[in-house]
Amino acid sequence: MAKRRGGRMDRTEDQDQRGGGEDRPSRALRGRAGRMKGGRGSGRGSAGAVRLWGHHAVEAALKNPERKHRKLWATRDAVANLDGELPADFPVEWADPADLARLVARDAPHQGLVLDCEPLEELFLDEVLTGDPARPVVVLDQVTDPHNVGAILRSAAAFDACAVVTQDRHAPPESGTLAKSASGALEVVPWVRVVNLARALDEIGEAGYWRIGLDGEGPVTLGEALPAGPVALVLGAEGDGMRHNVVQHCDALARLPISAAMESLNVSNAAAIALYAVATRAGED
Repeated sequence: MAKRRGGRMDRTEDQDQRGGGEDRPSRALRGRAGRMKGGRGSGRGSAGAVRLWGHHAVEAALKNPERKHRKLWATRDAVANLDGELPADFPVEWADPADLARLVARDAPHQGLVLDCEPLEELFLDEVLTGDPARPVVVLDQVTDPHNVGAILRSAAAFDACAVVTQDRHAPPESGTLAKSASGALEVVPWVRVVNLARALDEIGEAGYWRIGLDGEGPVTLGEALPAGPVALVLGAEGDGMRHNVVQHCDALARLPISAAMESLNVSNAAAIALYAVATRAGED
């Protein structure tokens, strides 16, 4: 894993120095050291390198001391707009926007930055369960759309959730699409991928969390179901919802009080509303 050195990112050994010494901004690129031992996200989600693009996703990855970087393709203007400078021998290849467009998904908004890096180290559930009532856990059951998972990570970062938990084979891998939707949150929020979600919910319950499954047919509203202590919010895929075995491992089922004119919400919108409800519940600062 990369380590901080003097406030900047470490670099990989096989560095390409082409064009790396010109027109760099003078600010120090500040890392976020020590947030979570053992890395963030999952190295199992992607095979080989992960390609990220977009200003927020790439800048956050460059600042993350847990990321091992391979190579950055960039326009000079995009690098000048980063919040800090790259190390003098960081592997950069300068490119035009049209050339960068060939490196990413079709019509992907690369914003002049494309980064190849290693997947984040695997993170285990017991490393993230803080027991802090103000920091909920978000558990996703078969939410496979990378845009939704990215958006949920972004909301989790905004409301200071302690982790997002998914089942490894029913969740998207780390990817440029997910990271762009997360707008930097992939590097900030611990993402734990587990083999068995029911067992993970058992572990979360044993750690003192009240596990609330969000269900449109829930007998009470989320506000009525929220306790004063630590909370785990469990959300299922759109359409199918939570699987029966996951429901059986929840302490309560609750609904969001939406209008009868709308059958349901997008799962990422539901997650954001539920996280807001936890953050503003009675008795919380």
